Amino acid sequence: MESNETNEQSHNRTIALIGGTGKEGNALAFRFAKAGVRVLIGSRDAIKALNAATEMNARIDTSSVEGYSNRDAATKADIVLLSVPFDGMKPILEDLRDAVQGKIVINIASSLDPERKSRAKIPAAGSTTAEVQQFFGDSAKVVAAFQNISPEKLESVEEKIDCDVLVCGGDKASREIVIDLIRKIGIDAFDAGVLANAVAVEALTAVLIAVNLKYKIKGAGIRLVGVPR
Repeated sequence: MESNETNEQSHNRTIALIGGTGKEGNALAFRFAKAGVRVLIGSRDAIKALNAATEMNARIDTSSVEGYSNRDAATKADIVLLSVPFDGMKPILEDLRDAVQGKIVINIASSLDPERKSRAKIPAAGSTTAEVQQFFGDSAKVVAAFQNISPEKLESVEEKIDCDVLVCGGDKASREIVIDLIRKIGIDAFDAGVLANAVAVEALTAVLIAVNLKYKIKGAGIRLVGVPR
């Protein structure tokens, strides 16, 4: 019964894509909107967000996608996904702090060395996700997801993604809701435990980038074995 309730709750929730006019954020917005999730595209430029939403509605033949400033999108949403790079995150977090209280926040950024992204750089808090949690405080439920799927795979919006998503966070119910949302867009997602585990998930991004560089490929990912599907 609890699982059914979680599925129903996640189906009715609205997700804001902060940085939703960028390539990665826009690709995720498209995938969620196509799956029937109500999507709000956020941008520092509200007009840019509105234009992106209009284009996406026409592309999918829907009217469910809306565009707002980052803060307005976060205020109107139940779930807030941060599609912004770690090095440009702080001013955006400051702008959103009041708007995300009591909500689920999904961080997709990883702790990488800005000079060599194939090398992990662990922040003082242990992970980027933990830093976001500390900044927003305990009322926000911050979850790590999508770190180990390459932007190239996400941006190929008509193709099925054959990688798995690991979901970490301090609140079990929030992890379950995020996992259900990810599965709605045709990607397998798994509960990878508490917030402290985000350090491993984020560092794995650097490993995958190193694999891409070594083997001259794009889109190295992970696939769990021995788990039910």
